[in-house]
Amino acid sequence: MKNIIAILLFSLMLSSCADLEEMNINPNLPTETHPQLLLTNVEWDVFRAYGGTSPLYAQKMLVQTDGENTNQYYKWDRGSFGPYSVLRNVTKMIEEAERINEPSYVALGKFFRSYYFFNLTLNFGDVPYTAALKGETDEGYAPIYDEQAEVFKGILAELAEAENILAAQNTIIAGDIIYDGNILSWRKLINAFRLKVLLTLSPKETSGEIDFSEFNSIYTNSPLMENESESGQLVFLDQQNNRYPDFNSSGFSSGMYMDSTFIQRLQERKDPRLFIYSTQTKSAKEAGKAIDDFSAYEGGDPAAPYGEVNEKATQGNVSKVNDRYHRDPVNEPYKLLGYSEQQLILAEAAVRGWINADAKTLYEEGVKASFQFYEMYSEEYSGYVDASAASNYLSEPINDFSKAISDEEKIQLIVMQKYLQSFFQMQWTSFYDHHRTGYPEFRRPEGVEIPYRWIYPQSEYNYNADNVTSAIAKQFGAGNDNIHEMTWWIK
Repeated sequence: MKNIIAILLFSLMLSSCADLEEMNINPNLPTETHPQLLLTNVEWDVFRAYGGTSPLYAQKMLVQTDGENTNQYYKWDRGSFGPYSVLRNVTKMIEEAERINEPSYVALGKFFRSYYFFNLTLNFGDVPYTAALKGETDEGYAPIYDEQAEVFKGILAELAEAENILAAQNTIIAGDIIYDGNILSWRKLINAFRLKVLLTLSPKETSGEIDFSEFNSIYTNSPLMENESESGQLVFLDQQNNRYPDFNSSGFSSGMYMDSTFIQRLQERKDPRLFIYSTQTKSAKEAGKAIDDFSAYEGGDPAAPYGEVNEKATQGNVSKVNDRYHRDPVNEPYKLLGYSEQQLILAEAAVRGWINADAKTLYEEGVKASFQFYEMYSEEYSGYVDASAASNYLSEPINDFSKAISDEEKIQLIVMQKYLQSFFQMQWTSFYDHHRTGYPEFRRPEGVEIPYRWIYPQSEYNYNADNVTSAIAKQFGAGNDNIHEMTWWIK
């Protein structure tokens, strides 16, 4: 009898423990989920990550007249490790995908990791990579820094893994707001990004540290984007929380104006994208000048004190950003990497001899695709950038690829076109192209040098001091964390 009572008590105790465990699970804070529920928000964050106006000031497209913009005058200091916060969600998406054996989400996670680490290492140099994002699994809260060369190699390896995983899949990726789940489209974007990473490393071409034969292998054997509609881009909707990020932004009504060097480059090339990017000056409007009159546009000198530019703007002689950027709730998609950029990447690779292809054809395809993008998404101005306008534009001597004789002239022409199509697009690409090729040139006050990087965040000094201090000493010398130090990729 005593044994029976003991067994009953033990059973009741086990049942009570199980009930308590169930009671302690908060249904509002699930520990497991399907990766598709994470994917949508991750994509929304990734494709908007490096937008905004900051790169436009540094890349000489905008000027500020109501104060000194640090990006315009290259006076920035500390950068942010904010992307690691989004990478935590990417890590979780990969973990959940591995738990339920959904390889497609693992592949996309590797791509998103590559995209963020690509930008992080360009921004800073050495960064936490292999030991990063392991606080939850390994209690690693002070990750070591990987050398920039190893970060780039890791990025290329992860992108190759992503391509290989997706190549073996034939399902639809649920929760995908970029390509509606189409695996082939994702493969094309991932492969195009692999090309971008390799081209970024062109300064290391003769060092033997990077295998550039991979570029031709991707071009020859892997799917790439075939037209503008396949671009990797986030399309906005006229719905709450889904609108264009700058819709109704007050910044456009303050001291934001167009940069004179950007406008001059568009004018010199008779580039009708000028009408889409900016407004006529107040003086030109009052004089009754037509929208397609190139003399109706003028910018502010980015090297002049902001007060001087403000005086010129007050007189009605400086163009503002086109109203469409803050009045249209959908405006145009944000491109992470588009077909037009891909073709220009291939054009430069052809000039460098990395691939066997006609650089002129690729160059023209890239320009035509950019015109087509604005024909599709700026309907009010579509007549200025139709197929006929693109052909006329390419026949202008200054834009005509056949007029470029040397490889240097050809690369300058290609890089300039990447720059001209990057207004509110392509993030900091032209800034790094400048350091990589010398083009385009950026006007600045006398004696001001263009930085190569950002200073590490103060939070790293507060919480990961030993590792950040070691990384600085290894790269630049002890205590030499400043914006003018060159990192490995550009040396």
